Amino acid sequence: MSPSPSASPGTPDAPDTPDAPAHDAEHAAELARTREFFGTRAAGWDAKFPDDGPRYTAAIAELGLRPGDSVLDAGCGTGRALPPLRAAVGRDGRVYGADVTPEMLHEADTRHHGTAALLLADCARLPLPDAALDAVFAAGLISHLPDPARALRELARVTRPGGALALFHPVGRAALAARHGRELTPDDLRAEPNLRPLLTAAGWRLDGFADTDDQYLARAIRVNP
Repeated sequence: MSPSPSASPGTPDAPDTPDAPAHDAEHAAELARTREFFGTRAAGWDAKFPDDGPRYTAAIAELGLRPGDSVLDAGCGTGRALPPLRAAVGRDGRVYGADVTPEMLHEADTRHHGTAALLLADCARLPLPDAALDAVFAAGLISHLPDPARALRELARVTRPGGALALFHPVGRAALAARHGRELTPDDLRAEPNLRPLLTAAGWRLDGFADTDDQYLARAIRVNP
């Protein structure tokens, strides 16, 4: 597996045809805004959160990975989760990291070269076969998705039945809102009453939910299609 960032069929670009619906154009525009936001921050991103590593490792343990498994870090950013994912699946396992921002993938490759195959890809359009993965780890991803339902369906497509999904953040919703000077609202996508039906519709079953000051972790299982 090549660890270098590479373009792929999942790379975000213009809508596929001139007749693509307007929401596809809006999706592409939102991805462009995401790339712009994270691209300028990639080099200094890890320095902002230097103490999060142990929380990532603990959350990855919840996936129940075994040696030889295949796992995707969806929205991998600078690749902070890649070393513990590699440790969990061993030398014979497969680790992929997908991100929409080239600068983030450059940082991931620089910091963790050889740890994973890196994909420049939209998580709603992944260059992976059906049921290719045993698990998906997604740190801080869901709130940055232009179309969360579409992305969760795509993550389900590439995960085998019985495979696991971990939606993670190293601090909980209330602590994160306070960090940004905001208040929690009832329509927060990551709240359990909102997340559960979204996951169900996408082919997942919510299997565990924790939202504390120290972490946010929603664990789901891929159900039979």
